[in-house]
Amino acid sequence: MNDTPAQTAFTADDAAASATAARSNTRRTWLIRLGAVVLVAAVVWGLWYVLFGRDHVSTDDAYVSADVAEVTPLVAAAVTAVNVVDTQFVKAGAVLVELDPADTRVALAQAEADLSAARRKYRQSVATGSSLDAQLAARGASIAQARAQLASASADAAKAKIDLSRREALANSGAVSGEELTSARQAALSAQASVATAQAAVAQAQAQQQAAQGDLAANRALTNGVNEDSDPGVLVAKAKLAAAQLDYSRLTIRAPIDGVVTRRQVQLGQRVTLDSPIMTIVPINQAYVDANFKEGQLSGVRIGMPAKVKVDLYGGSVVYDGKVAGIGGGTGSSMAIIPAQNATGNWIKVVQRVPVRIALKPDELIQHPLRMGLSTEVTIDLSGD
Repeated sequence: MNDTPAQTAFTADDAAASATAARSNTRRTWLIRLGAVVLVAAVVWGLWYVLFGRDHVSTDDAYVSADVAEVTPLVAAAVTAVNVVDTQFVKAGAVLVELDPADTRVALAQAEADLSAARRKYRQSVATGSSLDAQLAARGASIAQARAQLASASADAAKAKIDLSRREALANSGAVSGEELTSARQAALSAQASVATAQAAVAQAQAQQQAAQGDLAANRALTNGVNEDSDPGVLVAKAKLAAAQLDYSRLTIRAPIDGVVTRRQVQLGQRVTLDSPIMTIVPINQAYVDANFKEGQLSGVRIGMPAKVKVDLYGGSVVYDGKVAGIGGGTGSSMAIIPAQNATGNWIKVVQRVPVRIALKPDELIQHPLRMGLSTEVTIDLSGD
């Protein structure tokens, strides 16, 4: 039986309505499912925040660092041996570089000779003091002898004066000849000259005694209160010898710490100079992490709080146990070489970051070594002590 046009139109309308209802039911079903997923996600996030998130702060702006050691020559010399290469691990005290000892050996020999000369000079000063003591005693005897000669000359002069007076008194009576009177006068004058000569000898002997006393005092100023080992000249020579020995010991350059050799800049035959770094040693077993946290994350962070560190090098398979060792004294921008300025007034707020140092356990670093500059993710437990 054929359908009428009216029946056909009614059937098409029912089909369209059914399709529209089906689509509406499908949309409603997906919306309900989406709402359920969002609700579950919100519940999960809320549980995570209540149980974990509110007590933890994290950042992936964190990198491995270490206090590196710059190896710098302390003497200038030519390189005779280089015993390490870049990436090589060395122990503290290992010989890194050896320098030519020729110049330093000559300086050491000169310092030893100077010390020997200083000791000999001190002994000479002591011997000179003994000699000056003897000279001073001899000057005293010379003064005594000169004074005795002065006394004798004075007595002779007094006698000659008396003889002259007697003859002059008898000259008018004719009892004394003119020749005898002249001889007496010459004898008196000669006696007076002898007295003057004796006085000059006494003065000279006294001056010589004073000079000897001055020499002795100067010598005693050098030797009194000191011995051969405490003499200033010997001490100076000892210091120079110690400096020469120190320079000689510095010809062998050793590793100051355990670590990996990095940036080796020295070659065989090169002449190194003072204060010019030749390599760097990175102590990978003493590495730490500098994590840059947003300023809003730091309100609850305290030194000593536990932290978890993940490193991109090992992925999520290795988690380091660390703790907060320190919090930076300023933001990264404030510590820049050229800090940001806002003199124009067109200020836009930018969230600042503050470096937080995370100390790592040495035994974990030994099991899973790190390298400087590696990217890490740090999570601090704010509920920990």
